[in-house]
Amino acid sequence: MRKLQFYPLWLGILILLSIEGWAQSDKLQSGPMVGYSTMREVMLWVQTTEKAEIHFEYWEKGTPQKRQKSEVYQTKKSEAFTARVPIALLEPGKKYNYELFINKKKVNRSYPLEFQTQVLWQWRTDPPKVRFAFGSCSYINDKPYDRPKKAYGTDYQIFDIIYKQKPDFMLWGGDNIYLREADFDSKSGILYRYTHTRSNPEIQPLLGNIHHYAIWDDHDFGPNDSDRSYPLKNETLNAFKLFWANPHYGIEQTDNKGITGKFAWGDIEFFLLDNRYFRSPNLRKTGKREMFTEAQTEWLLDALKNSYASFKFVVAGGQFLNPEAYFENFAIYAEERQKLISSIRDEKIAGVFFLSGDRHHTELTKLQENSKVYPLYDLTCSALTAGTHADEHHKNTLIVPETIVIDHNFAMMEITGKYGERVLKITIIDKDGNEKWTKSISQTNLDYTD
Repeated sequence: MRKLQFYPLWLGILILLSIEGWAQSDKLQSGPMVGYSTMREVMLWVQTTEKAEIHFEYWEKGTPQKRQKSEVYQTKKSEAFTARVPIALLEPGKKYNYELFINKKKVNRSYPLEFQTQVLWQWRTDPPKVRFAFGSCSYINDKPYDRPKKAYGTDYQIFDIIYKQKPDFMLWGGDNIYLREADFDSKSGILYRYTHTRSNPEIQPLLGNIHHYAIWDDHDFGPNDSDRSYPLKNETLNAFKLFWANPHYGIEQTDNKGITGKFAWGDIEFFLLDNRYFRSPNLRKTGKREMFTEAQTEWLLDALKNSYASFKFVVAGGQFLNPEAYFENFAIYAEERQKLISSIRDEKIAGVFFLSGDRHHTELTKLQENSKVYPLYDLTCSALTAGTHADEHHKNTLIVPETIVIDHNFAMMEITGKYGERVLKITIIDKDGNEKWTKSISQTNLDYTD
């Protein structure tokens, strides 16, 4: 006869709580995700499968006894059961652990959940090291709605490779989802596509530990090559706001429409442009042809001129500097492109560096008109998981030799050094974690000689 075994009461309670925690994970659709970070506030995001009550509990690493609780939020169907929860009045330069609760029950995750606040370095020390990942074109397969034959999305393990790099944050460069033909003409289709993409299992650890910022391009805005005429652009704008956690969306100069924005990390600033909401059709022959509009361009120039950042990253979905007017490069809008470049030169704005996506391969473009001005660079980084290809019939005459990468890849950007002598190191890494190329650019080389 087998002898009965009795377990301590505390162990039984612990087992029951663990079972409840995993049960509540059935109500978790995707996330949690860590959004923007400032010195004293962080945004957390989550999506549930149905209407639910959610909150977060958090504590500075190493001090779990000082646990704090966020406000309680209710997710609802009209917002795709998403919630954006600000965690306020934190301390600068600290790392925190956090936990998610759905309907008052802790949700267990198989990976750590962490966020950080930015360092208060001004008037105290040199700026901190800044490390961020950058990439674009993330396609998650969905067989009933995909094109027939070969799957377009592959190599999802790249998200784990990014996660293991442990950047401070990731900057998503557009085409972060791919709206399909069945999604374009309804709010429910748009929210379904965002939900399907965000629920990819391989991306969850990256969401939960690394801060995230994003712009969009045509495939998260609407149909391929879409522009201001797309009738559901306010629906896709609303979806973008529901599923990302940037500090803000839109600027006063454009009546707060679109996704234009700005954020800082350490001594680095990022200027997020909207190349879709206001864009005139690529093939339009009459009227004013523009990608960003005069209002957005003037805001950008004001913001750049007012910036003391060591590097000023200007970010949009399509290429800035490639001089060939093909596909959707900025060169299609030659007058607007030249005005932006000339204004940066006339205003003697130092440290400008462009970031772009869209092209389904990676390349670095370098523009230097004469010896009196510093070179402008545009790092085009693509694709994360979408199909890759090279431009076989066109040539970027300003490309930096040996920087084309056609494999799935992303960029690791690292800024180090003393204030005034900062150095940007770009490393392109493929889906398997292999370094494809590396280039360093000094802050002092992005300044004017006179």
